[in-house]
Amino acid sequence: MATPVIPYRTSGAERVGAILIGVGVVQFVAAMAWVQTAYSNYSLLQNYISDLGNTATSPLHVVFNVSIILFGVLAILGILLAWGAFPPSGTRPVGLPLLLIASVAAILVGLYPENVNSGVHDLASLVIFLAAGLAIAILAGGMRAGTPWSSLRWVSLVLGLITLGSLAYYAPTQISNTTFDPGLIERLIVVPILLWALCAMVVILRLPSRPRLAI
Repeated sequence: MATPVIPYRTSGAERVGAILIGVGVVQFVAAMAWVQTAYSNYSLLQNYISDLGNTATSPLHVVFNVSIILFGVLAILGILLAWGAFPPSGTRPVGLPLLLIASVAAILVGLYPENVNSGVHDLASLVIFLAAGLAIAILAGGMRAGTPWSSLRWVSLVLGLITLGSLAYYAPTQISNTTFDPGLIERLIVVPILLWALCAMVVILRLPSRPRLAI
């Protein structure tokens, strides 16, 4: 028996929200790539992402810090605008607030670079990793069969588990200073989050538009 398709419609505001999320991700990735090219001997395996915003060692630290702040702002606006386009299940009231918390933490990472206030910076980074990883794993539960989100269900779960699994190794080994290739492990935490955001944008933009009311 075929699974009944649950009708979904999206508004113009929700589409704008999805685009803002995507723009935030793309500009942040582009900024990281740009700053890395100007950072002498920067290693994707050994250097932390936050090293790009270090005001003492990164020649384009302003670019990185402004970019991650912008990423957080665009993510907040995008999530709020696109809220209704996400699966209307019990996971939405949990997952989306977690993403908002992670977005606020991203702004704090840019405002407090690692060499300016390491305490705030490290805590904000942890909040990003944990909140976003939990969010995308939790939201997978609401991407039921018969909805346009079903194609992202297992992708969302796997990406969330990669982030959380990598964080489970990363956090304690950071405390003991024994992390193997810390730059690589940190990217295994962050990249799934960024990929998920782009996938979510695509799903929302593919939803049919709500018909306009006749005046």
